[in-house]
Amino acid sequence: MAAMGGEDAAAVRTEESLSGGVDVWSDAVSSHAPDHLLVMVHGILGSTGDWQYTANEFVKQLPDDVIVHCSERNMSMLTLDGVDIMGERLADEVLDVISRKPELTKISFLAHSVGGLAARYAIAKLYREPNGASDGRAKGTICGLEAMNFITVATPHLGSRGNKQVPLLFGSVAMEKVACRVVHWIFKRTGRHLFLTDDDEGQPPLLQRMVEDHSDLYFISALRAFKRRVAYANADCDHIVGWRTSSIRRNTELPELEVSSSEKYPHIVHEEHSEEIDDEKCQDSMTDCNLDILEVVIS
Repeated sequence: MAAMGGEDAAAVRTEESLSGGVDVWSDAVSSHAPDHLLVMVHGILGSTGDWQYTANEFVKQLPDDVIVHCSERNMSMLTLDGVDIMGERLADEVLDVISRKPELTKISFLAHSVGGLAARYAIAKLYREPNGASDGRAKGTICGLEAMNFITVATPHLGSRGNKQVPLLFGSVAMEKVACRVVHWIFKRTGRHLFLTDDDEGQPPLLQRMVEDHSDLYFISALRAFKRRVAYANADCDHIVGWRTSSIRRNTELPELEVSSSEKYPHIVHEEHSEEIDDEKCQDSMTDCNLDILEVVIS
């Protein structure tokens, strides 16, 4: 265990767990232990260090409320093993943290890039249906904990296949088609998932399966359990994850850029709230098969 440096050294503590990951919490005197677990998940080829500064800031701002866990089970080259395998590892890691922290009652996720897809898979594994719910309004839990916030930052929810989903390819249809055929050489199984070229035992691509509850994985039910679901998307300067896929919209639905009106968050140029679609509409959309299918279903 080690204290962080600087004038706040006495306030923030970190500890590496035996099974992986880094826990960050306040060392300040308090009448109770924090009961809200925030799981932070890095992106492709990332590490726990990617979220360390942010984890420290969360703990400084909310010393009595939150304990932050920076995920470690999918570091570096392990992020190339596929979204499902990453999700399985993350789910096991979260279970380990919960088992060590019996005081926890709430849980949130903050994930970057492909880590957002791994987190969506993990919560589908961890989802627990509500007990004895008869009115249909009771929400499920994430492994018994109240689901609070599910936040993704620059996550390719629609995958990377399609026009301008990867800005680095300059919108060239020819380059995008080539990328579909060769991406697995570089990003291996994860690349197949991102470009929707996976075909596990004749099933639809994984990202397409993840837009509904599929088999024993509750992808949508788990997301619905969270009180707040937020997707942050870079409108510019992100060369890997396009604005369309990270904000879950078609090109025609992308708003015109505006000058931010928020003094507190000047970097946020647009904010909107989306309505939840019903299950019947979702099922009807699944019968289509084209490059826009994920945009239709997820949005």
